[in-house]
Amino acid sequence: MKALGLLGQIEVPAQIAAVPRARRYVRDLLKGLDHPHTDDALLLLTELVTNSVRHSDSGRCPGGRITIAVAHYDGTLHIDVIDAGSTAGHHPLVRADVTTDSGGGRGLWLVRELSSAWGWYEILTGRVVWFQLGEGSPL
Repeated sequence: MKALGLLGQIEVPAQIAAVPRARRYVRDLLKGLDHPHTDDALLLLTELVTNSVRHSDSGRCPGGRITIAVAHYDGTLHIDVIDAGSTAGHHPLVRADVTTDSGGGRGLWLVRELSSAWGWYEILTGRVVWFQLGEGSPL
């Protein structure tokens, strides 16, 4: 079995101002792939990086950092957003009251709706939230 092919990895400050930099980096990595869901990948990346800034210890601590890793294998994009995690007991959760008309709280809802798979797990230094987009992903 082949492993995912790492396309690249970047570390950015855990600040809202770093979101465009993260998007540009990933957009440039994906440029040559001609993947049909590149726009979805950039939207979901934006949501996860924004969540890391707003809800993780990376965003709450001065000098906090977020790492983005992008891989590709057999038509599937895999993107990890790695941060310092948050207080014990707090974990990524898709809000039950979210609709397409909701004014906020749609980040993980969008990830769930647009990705072919997603999830999260704890690591020694924090948390990884990831998603995948296959060439035949939903929508």
